[in-house]
Order: sequence, then C-alpha cells, then structure tokens
Amino acid sequence: MCINKSVGAGGRNDHADVLIVQILFNLNLPRFTRIHPAALKADGFSGPSTATAIAVFETEIMQLPSSDRLIVPGDATIKALLAGLAAGASKEKLQIVMPGALADRVELYFQPLVAGMTKYGITEPLCIAHFIAQLGHESGSFRYAEELADGTAYEGRTDLGNLQPGDGQRYKGRGLIQLTGRANYTAYASDSRVDYVGHPELVATDPNVATDVACWFWTRHQLNTLARRDDVKAVTKVINGGYNGLDDRVDFLGRAKAVLGLA
Repeated sequence: MCINKSVGAGGRNDHADVLIVQILFNLNLPRFTRIHPAALKADGFSGPSTATAIAVFETEIMQLPSSDRLIVPGDATIKALLAGLAAGASKEKLQIVMPGALADRVELYFQPLVAGMTKYGITEPLCIAHFIAQLGHESGSFRYAEELADGTAYEGRTDLGNLQPGDGQRYKGRGLIQLTGRANYTAYASDSRVDYVGHPELVATDPNVATDVACWFWTRHQLNTLARRDDVKAVTKVINGGYNGLDDRVDFLGRAKAVLGLA
C-alpha cells in the first residue's frame, strides 16, 4: 500500500501520505505541464494546491467526468499516479518509500546505494523492494547509521564473536543495516580488505561504507533468495535475529513495491 489514509479535500491528510501524493504528482508533472505547469511544494501539508492537483489529474489526465479532490488508498487515482512513474531509480522514489527521511539524508545515501546494489547484484525489482524496506526500518529512514544504545548489551555475546572485553561497545550496530559483533566486522574487513576491526567507526561515518556494508551483508547471507520468495518474515529473521519491527518493515515494503510497479 502506497498511502495509508485519505488525502485531499476532507481527507485524513496524514503528513506522510500527503508528502507521498505530492511527490507522485510532481513526478507525473511532465505528462500535463500545459494543463498544470506548477509543481507542488512537497512539504506534507495538504491545502488548496494539493486538492487542485488531484482534480486536474483526475479530470484532464484520467478523463474522469468530475473530481471530488480526494484520493484514498488503492483507488484508481493512486494507481494512475504510480503507473505514470518513469523507469529507473530516483531520489524521489526513495523519498516515497521513506517519507520520514530528511531530504539531505536521501541525498547523502542515494548514489552510494545505487552503486552498492549494482556492485552486489541487488538489481531485481522484488529484491530491491525487500532490501530498501529493511534498510528503511534498520536505519530509521536514514536517520541512524549507528545504534543509539552504547552496545553493552552485546558484551560477552560469543554468538557475535565478542570474546574480548569491550567488544560489545566497540562492535555495536553500525551502517544502514546495523552490522553488529566482532565476527561480522572481521568478516566484512576480510572481504573488503579494509581494517574495520581496528576502525569500526568508519562503518557509520562514511556513507559509502554504511551502504556498502548493508549490500555486503545482504549478499553474504543470500537474502536475494528469500526476497525472491517475497518472504519478509524470513528476511527479517536473518537481519534482526527475530521479528522486531516486522509491521514497520511490511509498511516500507508495501511502498517500495508500489513505486517499483509490484503492488
């Protein structure tokens, strides 16, 4: 599902839903610039401009006889807006998947993500949808490349390879997928030939590394296979070790599928 509640005149107009509709409208703008040449301000606040844009799209592009200036989840208008998206990756599509992400964070991670997914073979639409959905949850919509907790909860976790005093804090979750534990840092350092065991902070502070490690983890654990089965629970279990935040991950996945034409 691309939006969760109604948007437009008399609608619920939740901030994230309005933002998604505004971005979708702007991405469709080249189809009818002669009819409605002004882009909407994508700020998540519904007003006369958003309602007018809906009306113009429904009557002039969809050729409906009239418009109530209201969009609801799954209706013909939202489907038409999604169908009008150009092929290929874009920052705007990523913003639709993560409406809570700040624009500068999308800007920071977009190109590294495109490069990383290409490098590691995360290129099939369904695999991309699952991958981005998991990153959306794990990073809090790109807000966090480092776990907020100090990592002491991981101290002595031999299953994570934390065998030395201080390993819990030293190798707490970092990167867009929250890489955790000395064993995982050691494996990533070995494959990338960079000393992330000695300098674990780089996994969070360098956006190229923060995205690369997420792609690396995904491929190392063969998560494309589970994504092809469309098994969000199985993907979540590998990444999280359980099902924490499963509903949130499902919401991200629904939006990712929508912009990729899979919904």
